[in-house]
Amino acid sequence: MSIEPPAVVIVRDPADAIASSGPADWAAEQLRGALEGAGLDAEIVDISALAPARFCIVVAGAGSPLAQRIASAAGVTLPAEPEALALVPGQLDGQRVLLAAGADERGLVYATLELADRARHSADPLAALDVAVPIVERPANPIRGINRLLVSDVEDLGWFRDREGWRQYLTMIATHRFNRVHLAFGIGHDFLRNVLDAYLLCPYPFLVDVPGYDVRVPGLPDEERTANLDTLRFISDETAARGLHFQLGIWTQAYQWVDSPHANYVVDGLTPDNHAGYCRDAIRAILDACPSIAGVTFRVHGESGVPEGNYDFWRDVFSSIAGCGRPIQLDLHPKGVDRQMIDVGLETGLNVTISPKYTAEHMGLPGHQAEIRPTERDVPGRDGDHFVEGLMNRSAFDLRYTRYGHADFLDEDRPYGVFYRIWPGTQRLLLWGDPALAAGYGRNGSFGGCVGIEVMEPLSFKGRRGSGLPGGRDAYADASLAPEHDWEKYTYTYRLFGRLLYLPQANPEQWRRELAHTFGPAAASVEAALASASRILPLVTSAFHPSAANNRYWPEVFTSMPIFDGGRAHPYRDTLDPKRFGTVSPLDPGLFSRVDDAADEIVTGQTSGKYSPLRVARWLDTLANDAARYRVAARTASTDRDAPAFRRFAIDVSILAGLGRFFASQLRAGVAFALYRRTGEGGRLREALDAYRASRAAWLDVIEHGRAYRDDITVGGEPWLRGHWIDRLPAIDADLADIETEWERAGRPDATAQPQLANLDVVRTDVVCIHTPPATFERGQPVEVSLRAEGSPSPATVRLRYRHLNNAEAYEVADMTRDRADFRATIPGSYTDSPYPLQYLFEIHGEPGQAWLYPGLDDDLANLAYYVIRRA
Repeated sequence: MSIEPPAVVIVRDPADAIASSGPADWAAEQLRGALEGAGLDAEIVDISALAPARFCIVVAGAGSPLAQRIASAAGVTLPAEPEALALVPGQLDGQRVLLAAGADERGLVYATLELADRARHSADPLAALDVAVPIVERPANPIRGINRLLVSDVEDLGWFRDREGWRQYLTMIATHRFNRVHLAFGIGHDFLRNVLDAYLLCPYPFLVDVPGYDVRVPGLPDEERTANLDTLRFISDETAARGLHFQLGIWTQAYQWVDSPHANYVVDGLTPDNHAGYCRDAIRAILDACPSIAGVTFRVHGESGVPEGNYDFWRDVFSSIAGCGRPIQLDLHPKGVDRQMIDVGLETGLNVTISPKYTAEHMGLPGHQAEIRPTERDVPGRDGDHFVEGLMNRSAFDLRYTRYGHADFLDEDRPYGVFYRIWPGTQRLLLWGDPALAAGYGRNGSFGGCVGIEVMEPLSFKGRRGSGLPGGRDAYADASLAPEHDWEKYTYTYRLFGRLLYLPQANPEQWRRELAHTFGPAAASVEAALASASRILPLVTSAFHPSAANNRYWPEVFTSMPIFDGGRAHPYRDTLDPKRFGTVSPLDPGLFSRVDDAADEIVTGQTSGKYSPLRVARWLDTLANDAARYRVAARTASTDRDAPAFRRFAIDVSILAGLGRFFASQLRAGVAFALYRRTGEGGRLREALDAYRASRAAWLDVIEHGRAYRDDITVGGEPWLRGHWIDRLPAIDADLADIETEWERAGRPDATAQPQLANLDVVRTDVVCIHTPPATFERGQPVEVSLRAEGSPSPATVRLRYRHLNNAEAYEVADMTRDRADFRATIPGSYTDSPYPLQYLFEIHGEPGQAWLYPGLDDDLANLAYYVIRRA
C-alpha cells in the first residue's frame, strides 16, 4: 500500500544557524499552519529527510551552502543586506523547489511569512506559491516601526492584557515587514494638570517595586503590579520570538499631578531628592526583568515632567541603561533638545537615535515640509504660565523650531540616527489606505540620510486624558460592525505602511491579495475608492493647519474655525492673529498659501507661485468625487454588501468624501469672503454664502453616514476632542448665520462676480521644465544650478529659492540669469560651507498673474516638492 506524499514539505538544514534560529522556527510553523489552514498537508523536515513532494520549499539563510547551491544554479545572486529576502524557483537533487532565503533571521522571517500570506489569501494556495521569476527585495528604511500607546485604563487595559490578541497582532506586524514595535506608557497626558486617568502615567511604580525606595501607588495591589510586569515581559518576549525589535516607551517621569483632585491614582514616596535615583533604578529593574526589551524611548522635553536643560537627571537615568549588560537602543523624542542633551545620550556609548515628528502631530503629505510655520520659527513672548514656561524653557522659546519636523538635526556629521514618527492627529478613527502616499512615506524615510519611520497606529489616543468610555475602542454604535480585535479593521492600513516602508516600489499584488480575499470582485473599486478618500485629510492637514497640536486640531471630526468673526470660540491657540479662518497658516507655508494671502495675490496680481486654497479645493473635490464614484462601483460589484468589512469600508469612504467636499467648500467660502472684504464686491459675498451653504450640506452628509458611530467618539477630555460630527453643526451654523446677516446688511446682492471664483486659479500646463540636480556638492564650493523652461510663452523670470536642510533657517532667494530657454544661478561657496545638505526649488513667473513652483507636487501628491543635494 503506497503512502501519499505530503502536498508541501518545508525543508531546512540543521547546520544553517539562521534557518535554525528561534524566529525562523516560528515563521516555518506559521507557514505550515497557513498551508494546513488552506487544506494542504504540510511537513517541516531536515534536508537529510528530503523526499518527493508535490511542492518543496527550502527555508535557508542566504549565505548558507544550501541556499547558495540553489541560487547559483538559478543564476541568482542572493542579497547580503540586513533584512533582505529572496524567493527563488530552482532545482535540488532533481526536484523542483522554491528557495525562501533571508540575509539574516529577520529577512528569513519575512520571506517565510510572505509565503504564508500568499497561501492564506488565495483560493489556490499551491498556485500562489508558484513563483515564476526570482524575487529579491531589500529594505529601503532600517527602521519601520509601529507605535502602540496605552493612554486609558478603561479602553486600553483590555488589549494590553489580551495575550492571544497580542500573538495575532504581532504576527500581523511581522508579516507586513515592520521590524519594530514601540509600546508607549506615560503619554495619556501632556502637562500633568487636571489629571484624571493616571494608570501607568508614571509607569515605574505600576510595574516594579524598587528596593531601597518606599515608592508605591496607593490602591494598586502588589499582585496587579506584578501582573503588569509579567504582561510587559510576555509582549516583549513574543515580539522577539518573531525576530522583531521591542522598544519600551517611557514618556513621563513626573510623579506629582497639579490641580488634579479627581485623579484615579497618585504616586507616593518620591521627592526631588530621590526622583532621579528612583527613575534610574526603576528602568534598570524593568530591563533586568524583561530581557527582550531592545530599546527605550524617552520623551526628554518638559512634558516628561522634567524641566528642559536638566542634563544631570537624564545622565543619571541613562547610566542604568548603559550598564544593563546588553546593547539597548536609546531613542530621544527631541522637542526642545539641544546638542548638549544629545551628547548626554551619546556619553552612554549606546546606539542613540532621535525621533522628531514628521508633520507636526498629524499625518500630512509625504514630502517633508518645504518650510515650517512662522509660529514655529518665531520666539513668542512669555505668557505668564510659569508652570509651563519652567518645564518648556527651551522648546517654547529659543528651540521652538524643534517642535515639529527635522529642525536642525540633519547635519551630515551627526553621530546619532534620526527617524520620523507619524503622529495620529489627522485621522485616528476612519479607514486609511492609499498606496501612493504610503510609498511616498517609504521613499522619504531616508530623507537627508535618516533611518526610517515609526507610525502611531490607528485609534492612537482613543480615550486619552481620562476620557475613556466602556464599550470598545472601535466606537461603533452598531455592534455588528465591530471586529473581534479593534486593530483588525485596519489590517490594510498596516499592510500598506509596513510593506511600502520596506519597499516603496513593492509589487501591488502584495496588498491587492488581501483586498481580493476580503472583497472579491469589488476589490479594484475598493482600492481606488479608499485611495482617493485617504488622500483627502493629509492634503487638508498640509494646506490648512490651525494648530500643530493633535489635541486641538482634529480634521477628521473638525471643530469649525470661523470665517466671519475670529472672536467666536474655537480651540486653535497656536495660529496667527487675528485667529480666524483666513489667517490660518498651512502646515507647509513653503508650498501652500493662506486664504488671506491668496486673496491679496488675486487683488494685486502679484503671485507667489504657491498652491492657493482654490487649487486645494479643486483637488479635494476631485478626490471626494472619485472616492464616491468608486464606492458606488464597489457596491455594484460586491457579492456581499452586508458583510461587516464592506459596510465599514462604505461608511468611512462616504464620511471622508463628505469631509473632502466640506473642506473644499470652506476654502472657497474663505477666499470669496476675503475678496469681498478687500473689494466690497457683492458678487464675492454671494459666492462666499453659496460656498458656505455647500459646505454645510456636505457636513450634513457626514453626520448622516457618521450615525454608524457612537455619540461620543472620544480622543481627549475637551469638547473638541470628543463627541460626534453632529455636535459641530451649531458652530458651523453660527458662522454661516454671520455671513447671511452680512449679506442681508449689504442688500442681498445677487450679482455674479467676474471672473468667477472657479476661474481665479489658473493652472499653467504649457511650459515644460527640465532640471537635473547635481549629484553631490563639495563643502565650501559654489553650486551651479540651471533650469530649462520650454514652451510658449516662456517664463519671464525664475528665482532660485534655497537654504540649508535646517528648519530654523529662512530661504535665500536668487534671481536666475537667462539665456533663451535656460536659467542659471549659483549658490555661493560661502553658503555651502556648512555641515548641512542643501534644499532648493524654483519660483517661476510667466504671464502677469501667473506663477508656479517647480518641481511642485505630482498628481498623486506623494513626492518631495523640492530638491535635496548632499555633500560629497
